[in-house]
Amino acid sequence: MSNKTRLIFGLVTALTMLLAACGGTKTAPTPPPATTASEPEEAPTAEGSRKFVIDPAESQASYIVNEEFFAGALDKLGIEAGQKVVVGTTPGVTGYIQINPNKPDLLEAAQVTVDMAGLKTDQNRRDEWLREHAIESDFFPEAVFTAVSATGLPETITEGETVAFQLNGDLTVRDVTKNVTFEVTAVLTGDTLQGTATLPLNMTDFGIDPPSFANTLTVADAFTIEVTLTAREN
Repeated sequence: MSNKTRLIFGLVTALTMLLAACGGTKTAPTPPPATTASEPEEAPTAEGSRKFVIDPAESQASYIVNEEFFAGALDKLGIEAGQKVVVGTTPGVTGYIQINPNKPDLLEAAQVTVDMAGLKTDQNRRDEWLREHAIESDFFPEAVFTAVSATGLPETITEGETVAFQLNGDLTVRDVTKNVTFEVTAVLTGDTLQGTATLPLNMTDFGIDPPSFANTLTVADAFTIEVTLTAREN
């Protein structure tokens, strides 16, 4: 298996998803029954196909968003007035990728699933509000990224050197699916691929109104998903 092939599979794996949504207010649809996480359905195995699996112990997904706190935030939340960059992170990242060196685009299938209920920031009250009113993780416990293609890869790839490329696919958060493109940097060392993928979004892209609480805080519409992943051949 060539270095370029190894890199592409890992890079695709390292990208997804997951991500994670931010806070917002939205009239919730009638929720479906809660479901537990399950293994994604894999594509049929073809001749030459190879499977790689994300290592959850070395992977995580985060959202990054700007919040502005007002005078009332000190009494209500114990937070000084001013602007703050908030990061929410979950270690619950799982998934797989199947590649085939015999195919021109290498990619056969790739899916990454993120545990939304595991998102945590430095404020428990913020996390509870997000789970109950924005993410509704009791009813939508997972976010899923399904990769479709990788573009921008160099003609030649050297093991141990960082490369940059784009990963395109479908991201589903709650009941909304968007076609998105992650910017990725990754490095392949032996059979281990490590990478970081970022994606700028708006809450309103997913039908979520940025939260605003009088005399307490406002949250920016724009936020960023950042995923750091380690993938190994299964």
